[in-house]
Amino acid sequence: MELTKEQKLFRTIVEKAWEDDAFKTALIKDPVHAIEALTGEHFDVPEGKTVEVCDQTNSDTIYINISPMPSLDDMELTDDQLEILAGGGDPLPVIQGVTDPPPPPPPGTTGG
Repeated sequence: MELTKEQKLFRTIVEKAWEDDAFKTALIKDPVHAIEALTGEHFDVPEGKTVEVCDQTNSDTIYINISPMPSLDDMELTDDQLEILAGGGDPLPVIQGVTDPPPPPPPGTTGG
């Protein structure tokens, strides 16, 4: 599987921060400027968004990142997921991507 441009950029940034303490400090202080200085390109941040860098390199600490909950408006749903929602199903498992097919019917019964 080939990495996307964003994934490659993220990997470059993290690897540079691992190798260069001055870059890591600059990245934490002013992420956009540090990324632009590293790449030589404009780093576009969507309107209304900010970039925050947290140093999680201390191996003695367990870090938990709480991401924003995905919005159904921002998702491309599969036919199965759309069917679940259209049928009045719980949207949370769909958002979380836990839409396993229902279990098979018990032996001796008809499915469907």
